[in-house]
Amino acid sequence: MSDTSDRPVVEELLGGMVAGQQLSEADAASLAREVREGRRAVASEEDVLRWLAAEYAIDFSPLDNPPLDRQLLARFPARVLLREELLPLRQVNGSVEVALNRLFATPGLDGLRTLTGLKLKPVLAPQEALQREIKKQLGLGADTIDQLGAESAFQVVEQAEDEQTDLDKAAEDASIIRFVNQVLGDAIGLRATDIHIEPYEDELRIRYRIDGILQDVPVPAQIKRFQPAIVSRVKILSHLNIAEKRLPQDGRIKIRIKNSEVDIRVSAIPMIHGEAVVMRLLHQDANLMRLGELGMGERELRIFRRVLKLPHGIVLVTGPTGSGKTTTLYSALNEINDSIRKIITIEDPVEYQMKGINQIQVSEKAGLTFGRGLRAILRHDPDVVLIGEIRDVETARIAVQASLTGHLVFSTLHTNDAPGALTRLVDMGVEPYLVASSLESVLAQRLVRVLCPACKRPDDSPEVAVLREQVPALRHPTIYRSVGCLSCRNTGYYGRRAVFEMMDMTHEVRQLLLKGRSSGEIREVARREGLRLLVEDGWRLVAEGVTTPDEVLRVSKQDLGNGHS
Repeated sequence: MSDTSDRPVVEELLGGMVAGQQLSEADAASLAREVREGRRAVASEEDVLRWLAAEYAIDFSPLDNPPLDRQLLARFPARVLLREELLPLRQVNGSVEVALNRLFATPGLDGLRTLTGLKLKPVLAPQEALQREIKKQLGLGADTIDQLGAESAFQVVEQAEDEQTDLDKAAEDASIIRFVNQVLGDAIGLRATDIHIEPYEDELRIRYRIDGILQDVPVPAQIKRFQPAIVSRVKILSHLNIAEKRLPQDGRIKIRIKNSEVDIRVSAIPMIHGEAVVMRLLHQDANLMRLGELGMGERELRIFRRVLKLPHGIVLVTGPTGSGKTTTLYSALNEINDSIRKIITIEDPVEYQMKGINQIQVSEKAGLTFGRGLRAILRHDPDVVLIGEIRDVETARIAVQASLTGHLVFSTLHTNDAPGALTRLVDMGVEPYLVASSLESVLAQRLVRVLCPACKRPDDSPEVAVLREQVPALRHPTIYRSVGCLSCRNTGYYGRRAVFEMMDMTHEVRQLLLKGRSSGEIREVARREGLRLLVEDGWRLVAEGVTTPDEVLRVSKQDLGNGHS
């Protein structure tokens, strides 16, 4: 077979990687023959790059822990490095090693030689690792900030409160617009749920909340200069008053990226070194999970499905902000959403949009509160009502009255555990007999991070050995620990799962509530009747190899005493 016919075979085998290297016909043919004859295994991009490095007598680096010289890196223009995907590593014997992914990236290397006058030595590296290190070392939007710094006509300065500001023009600068867009796009791509922009005396810090944990985002050091313009750009997007820098403001942005709509809730609060901004990202078209896909235990799922068939009553889901309560409730609504029921929700904000359900967005500015909206809802003849959150006694009492007049009511509450929801309602001012007669079940939940399947390893540490002795459910299963790899951004985790604590309102539990007993006493009785605590449900996920003991203890510390029994 001729060399010419071998080239397409290689490109097909390697998914176009070789084509990206601009190999000659002879090189492509040589590699293709080695693959077909079994003399070379090609399973990844790294295999191709190692072969190229050997053929052309140059170095290869996986960039696992690259030897970077930060002072040397500062001598190269960020916009050129980002555009050409080049990363200077270190200076060795008078030459600067430069990591690249394309063997024939001569225009980029020639440009760097001209700009710096340095002798450059190419080092092949995998594309994903190279892009990761460039972003880590240069910072998000480094090319944009680099360009801003070079534009003498544009400069952001701090101004006194009584001086007239021109930040609206600064915030509409193309580079600032591009930088804010880069932050939003990067956060969405990394599955972040929140973006934190935090001003300090000598830096502007940006962090993403990914899988419930805040992670620093590398940004160029000189970004502090453009802090007011960046904050103003976010305020313009969310229709806030950019001249008001002394009071907290709330707004929203709606964007579309890759055919996906994202609703962004914006909160700006003045701090001592400028305004801090938090943006919460809500994916409007996120795939809604079915009830059976939430990962509940057999007992919890059985009780939940039973209460969904009730004609009236209150079902509460409790937990802190960001613990997946809304996802659970919408999965429940999805289970009973049919043509014979009218379902109305009132929320702030509306996080999921579901066909067949009437959804109301609370608007405090317009006077549409939970209480006012609820009273209006009940005149619309609903069968099922979802209240986003019970925040005050007015909402709680209307919810109770709705359940007693023949409606199935779902809502959320902020309590540490399921039994605590009963006493919380009473503390809010709802009479115990009303809570006892209307409440059907309480589901407490937390989210634990899921171990990255690519890098998790068995954990044989002394701490795990002690834990096995304390927790009978963990005596025999393999327990895993987090490690960290490229797939999970070196966190050891990828995604989250919920742990649940389902308390059924039995006759004995109702009697304890009527007698004014504490949540601790109610918990003990509920446990005798089958209640499994959050920490105990967490041990189930540890035994299944889904998460780690550390994760379970992180979200359920208040249950340690009982959870080890």
